[in-house]
Amino acid sequence: MRRFASMLEPVSSGKLESMARQSSGLSKRQFGKTMRLFAPLYLSNECVNNCTYCGFSRDNPILRTTLELDQVAAEAAHLHSLGFRNLLLVAGEHPKFVSEGYLQDCLRILSPSIPTLGIEVGPMKDSQYAELVSCGAEGLIVYQETYHRDTYEKLHTSGPKKKFDWRLDCPERAYAGGFRRIGIGALFGLADWRTEALALATHLEYLYRTCWKAQFSISFPRMRPHAGNHRHELDPNLTLSDRHLVQLICAFRLTFPQVHIVLSTREPAILRDHLFSLGVTHVSAGSHTEPGGYTGVGSNDLHRTIKGRRVEIDPDERAISGCTTKATPQFEIDDDRSVSTVADQLVSQGFDPVWKDWDREILAPANS
Repeated sequence: MRRFASMLEPVSSGKLESMARQSSGLSKRQFGKTMRLFAPLYLSNECVNNCTYCGFSRDNPILRTTLELDQVAAEAAHLHSLGFRNLLLVAGEHPKFVSEGYLQDCLRILSPSIPTLGIEVGPMKDSQYAELVSCGAEGLIVYQETYHRDTYEKLHTSGPKKKFDWRLDCPERAYAGGFRRIGIGALFGLADWRTEALALATHLEYLYRTCWKAQFSISFPRMRPHAGNHRHELDPNLTLSDRHLVQLICAFRLTFPQVHIVLSTREPAILRDHLFSLGVTHVSAGSHTEPGGYTGVGSNDLHRTIKGRRVEIDPDERAISGCTTKATPQFEIDDDRSVSTVADQLVSQGFDPVWKDWDREILAPANS
């Protein structure tokens, strides 16, 4: 950790360039020239938490919907047709809408055609995680958002997400439940980036020792515009610059050679193209951050929730252009290139886009 911390100190352009070359070379030795592609599939934007930095925050008067199972299947079929065999199921935390059995049913209908299914939902007990694994889930993503306790308490004003330690322990419960891929991260822009980075690295180092059979990934999402953005004003002193993002990726790659590093469409296309070779192993492409964003399903049930109650949209408002087309996204993406364009860009940089790297038959018992 002392070595990692030293890599976060201010560095000259020459030193940063040297770190970048080392990081790129180490990545090639560990992972070759492969790049895994995945897509987020948003199931619901309902949420019981009030988080001042999130577009799904409970008190935001956004257009909400929860996809029905046939609509989930339609979204997944579209992504499958584009080549994806790795999907991340995302939902806000709301036990009424994303109720007991819903995620299990989603996993059951998707697992026959999608070999790699991850989830990014509210924290659960390890027994619940075990049930999800039995239904086809094998990856879990849970971001602490911020590791700074005082900031965490300030930003989470109500809802079960207020429990800092319950969320912090989530990866260990998922591991106990049988998840073999676990992703962690922090949302950069909420607290001092170096403090967050050091806490994230400490968390990762701890998990490598305690959950040693799992495969780990990390992500460094940066704040993006979202519904209710006026509630969280960005502090320029906390902003993670492009230069510091490069430094962060290199520091993690050089300290943790085997960790997978995820880069989402939050980042602009030109920056993503330059970051691919520095240590990134997983990228999303063609992403939508609203339920039904890929095919338009779910627009028949758009509504709002006020203090936990469903409120129908006024007929006059429905007549306004755009009101009935889709739910509100969690945040705005920046790289809006098509999936094929991103894949072609990777090939032009010498990468081999990997759409599938796992099959459950790998673990099937050998015939006697």
